[in-house]
Amino acid sequence: MKIKKFFYSQKVAPYVFVLPFVISFCIFWVYPLFSTVRMSFQEILPGQVEWVGLENYSKLMRDKTFFTAIKNSFVYMVWTLVLLIPFPMLFAVLIDSNLVKAKGLWKALLYLPALTSVVISGTLFRLLFSEYPTSQMNQILSFFGMGAVSWLKEGHLAMIALLSLACWRWTGVNMLYFLSGLKGIDGTLYESAEIDGANGWRKFWYITMPLLKPTTVYVLTISIYAGLAMFLESFMLWNGNVSPKNIGLTIVGYLYRRGIEKNQMGYASAVGLVLLGIALVINIIQLIANGTFKKEEK
Repeated sequence: MKIKKFFYSQKVAPYVFVLPFVISFCIFWVYPLFSTVRMSFQEILPGQVEWVGLENYSKLMRDKTFFTAIKNSFVYMVWTLVLLIPFPMLFAVLIDSNLVKAKGLWKALLYLPALTSVVISGTLFRLLFSEYPTSQMNQILSFFGMGAVSWLKEGHLAMIALLSLACWRWTGVNMLYFLSGLKGIDGTLYESAEIDGANGWRKFWYITMPLLKPTTVYVLTISIYAGLAMFLESFMLWNGNVSPKNIGLTIVGYLYRRGIEKNQMGYASAVGLVLLGIALVINIIQLIANGTFKKEEK
């Protein structure tokens, strides 16, 4: 009876409900994080572990391939922010307006790519951006009188292929986030603005944009992480973790190369922690810039 009374206590019940999350969080996030920190100071070989201190980080700072991976991931992240925040927001506003019919159909069509496996998507886009004249993108170029292009062998063209894949998969997802944010805006605000003579642009700029800020900050935060953590799209686009002159190599791809392909888990752990640090710093800066940590005035 005492045990039953204990679990039915109003003071204990909240902790019982959150306990599964706390346990899973500790097992699958906190413990791996501390293990990774420890491993980053070690050289781990099959059946052999040696403490090397800061040697992995020292080698990392002299590793040109690592900085190439950082550059590729950073450029990819910036372009995804440029493309996958304004356009999904615009699509969400259009679908939420009276200008678009069959709204459910458009939502389904735009969200459908997100349900497609990355493996299938990457394979399709590898064929789409193939260097052969028969590939779809080269056929489009030939229609305009241009020659075939080696899309996946040149840096700026390869980035176009990666960004096309990202936009195809994630535009619908971000659009649904913004649609959810739009549903929380009181319609009377737009009615009042119309009475005052505001046009569509002014309503969007002075009502929609400010009230969508929490949603925008959320999408921005997850997009920064997703951009820096991108790996499988690049892996499938080049049918492996090797691309010409490392034009498709990302930070996670380099982690995979060192940890899985070359069995250098200590060095890979250092790469992973640097990635975590970069993502945290960028997100903290943007959250501060957006006023997320400011106290509300009473």
